[in-house]
Amino acid sequence: MQPIFDFLFQQYGDYPVLFIILELIAVVFGFFSVWFSKQENILVYPTGIVSTVIFVYLLWQWQLLGDMMINVYYSTMSIYGWYVWTRKVDAVHFIPITTTTKKEKWWSVLIFLGTLLFTFAIYEFFDKWNDWTAYVDTFTTAIFFVGMWLMARKKLENWIYWIVGDIISVPLYFYKGLTFTSFQYLLFTIIAFYGYRAWKNNLNSHVPT
Repeated sequence: MQPIFDFLFQQYGDYPVLFIILELIAVVFGFFSVWFSKQENILVYPTGIVSTVIFVYLLWQWQLLGDMMINVYYSTMSIYGWYVWTRKVDAVHFIPITTTTKKEKWWSVLIFLGTLLFTFAIYEFFDKWNDWTAYVDTFTTAIFFVGMWLMARKKLENWIYWIVGDIISVPLYFYKGLTFTSFQYLLFTIIAFYGYRAWKNNLNSHVPT
C-alpha cells in the first residue's frame, strides 16, 4: 500500500502546505461546478469561479502558462455564462439547451485555431518549450476554450470538447505531479459523459412532435 501511496503523492513532499490546501479546495469546487453544469444549475458559475481563480494563482506559481490562461479564460467566461444562463426568452423560460448552428461551428474552429496560435506564441515568448507537455498543453488549451464558450451559450456539443480535453488531462496532470488535479479530471470525464446524455435527453424532450 505504501508504494502505491508514494507513487501517487510523493511529489507533494516539496510543496508548501498552503499550495496543497488550495489545490484541494480548487478541486472540490471544480467538481461541484461540473456537477452543477450537468444538472443545468446556475451554481455552475459561482463554484467554477472559486475553483478557477485559485488555479490561476497556483498555475502561475508553477509556471504552467497555458493552464493558467485556461483558468483566466474560464473565470472571464463564467461571468458571461452566468449572464446568458439567467436571461429569459419569455416571462417564464430561461435560455434553453440547443445544438450549434453552422455559424457557431465556424466560430468554434476559429476560436480553436486562434487559441492554438496564441498559446504557442506565449510559450515561444517565454521560452517554455522545455517539455513535451507544453505541446499537449497548447492543444488542450484550445479544446477547453471552445468547450467553455459553447457551455456559456448552452450548446450540447460543449460536452464533447470537455470529454476529449478531460481524457487528455488525466495523464497530463499526473505527469506534471498534480495528482489531485489528475483525479479531478478523471471525475470530470465521467461526469461529462453523463452531462452529455442529460443535456441530450433535455433537448430531445423539448423537440416539437
